[in-house]
Amino acid sequence: MKLLIITSISEDLRTVSNILEQAEVAVFSVSETIGHKTEHHNFLPDNWFGKNEDGTNALFFFSFTEDAKAVKTIELVKQYNAENNTGFPIRAFMSPVELSSY
Repeated sequence: MKLLIITSISEDLRTVSNILEQAEVAVFSVSETIGHKTEHHNFLPDNWFGKNEDGTNALFFFSFTEDAKAVKTIELVKQYNAENNTGFPIRAFMSPVELSSY
């Protein structure tokens, strides 16, 4: 089992949902979040409030899923990013689940 994590801008909700459907990930959760990106790589406590920007409305998807489905999702995300240069690429990560109650 893997923990599949995907981040995207809010406008890509349908795109990411379609990618998950293509990869046959049937159950996933979505949370709204605000993404921040600084132009400089300063030490965070020295620049806690950044440039007072509101940030970008973003989404955080996650699913506990089978290894093959997580790998397929990441392949589809890479393909989407290669074909669509939007300036806001979808990011996908996979992490092993060592133990669960499931």
